[in-house]
Amino acid sequence: MKINLLLHAMHHDENDLAHTLLHVAERHKVDHEIYHLGRDMARWSQDHVRTLATLGERFGAHLDPEPVGSLTMAARARDKAAELTGRRPEAALSLLRDLREIYTKASGVSVDWELLGQAAQGLRDTGLLNAVQRCHPDTQRQLHWANGKLKESATQILVS
Repeated sequence: MKINLLLHAMHHDENDLAHTLLHVAERHKVDHEIYHLGRDMARWSQDHVRTLATLGERFGAHLDPEPVGSLTMAARARDKAAELTGRRPEAALSLLRDLREIYTKASGVSVDWELLGQAAQGLRDTGLLNAVQRCHPDTQRQLHWANGKLKESATQILVS
């Protein structure tokens, strides 16, 4: 059985998505929607990291239940500098790049949840399937939010 390998990959990718959401929230602090929703959605991924660590024990994957911590001082300083330059055109383009990164990472995590759901059905493992059914909709919301923000922002940023 290779489920432990998938759980390792998902644990890494959910941590990475949470970190990216926190980073983007800090970088675009002047946009209240990005800041607050980014932080909320990062907490969802952090919860998924804990869920995956719990599931990992059952399949021989020893995963750290603590998600990657908050941003370092250096990252905060970079984000503060970005905030101060928030009115420059480059900042608007960085928003599109950041939203694209979130969309791409959330897409990968969503596919992994699909794969884990298929494995859960194959094993007839209701505990695993319940975890997928609880976590995957959060990832889909992250994906749809990033896609919606890209569509909402792209025209204004690229045409102006």
